[in-house]
Amino acid sequence: MSLPDIMVAPNGARLTKSDHPALPITIPEICATAASCFAAGARGLHLHIRDQSGRHLLDSGKYREALAELDRVVPDMALQITSEAAGIYSPEVQRQVVLDCKAPLASVSVKEMAREADDKVTRNFYQDCESAGIKVQHIIYEPQELDLLSRLITPHDFTSETLQLLFVMGRYSTDGAAGPEALKPFLEQTQLHDITPDWAACAFGVQETRCLIAAHQAGGKVRIGFENSVLNMDGSTAGSNAERVAEITGCLKPDLRDAS
Repeated sequence: MSLPDIMVAPNGARLTKSDHPALPITIPEICATAASCFAAGARGLHLHIRDQSGRHLLDSGKYREALAELDRVVPDMALQITSEAAGIYSPEVQRQVVLDCKAPLASVSVKEMAREADDKVTRNFYQDCESAGIKVQHIIYEPQELDLLSRLITPHDFTSETLQLLFVMGRYSTDGAAGPEALKPFLEQTQLHDITPDWAACAFGVQETRCLIAAHQAGGKVRIGFENSVLNMDGSTAGSNAERVAEITGCLKPDLRDAS
């Protein structure tokens, strides 16, 4: 399965309703958000779940519950779970949740997986995902992490056009907002490795939309939503994730809007 042209990341691991009252926390809220974002043009959902206190959670059973309900509400939407550690979980827990959950799509940070002391354990994990039919999107926070990924997966997988990547432009920190120029080093690194992956970009801050337009123009897909920014291109606060999806959908080429 290739990456959808537009994926929504509606909540993430850190923000709460104090950051935005429309941030979806519960499974019913996530499902309602998924439906409205699908109607606005998103064809994929990047799924984070929370515990009863609203804190980031990696739990196979809760993931399966959320996926089953999402399959019912948005049956045509691609569903991707996160394995993000968020400073809470070990690589062992992250790996186990991905394999136990058996979601068809999972995002996995290369940097977080590399915390495992034995590279062989990480290589085996990626191979186990492939055997289980789990498509991994490798999260790349810094361009040089492509060097690390090339060490952790097979040469065949690294050079395959089905290799899925996410380039992260900016950070959560106040000074971490990115501009479109932040994409260039990632693209230069793919050229250095002579690979043509299936890639997408996400971006933090007020320039999120402009960054994603640049990614689309460079041949990539986009991930948008409150995980990264609650701001529209004009600096106003969006009322919902669907508003963010509608803005990027409206900015992309007509052929991509039609394809969505």
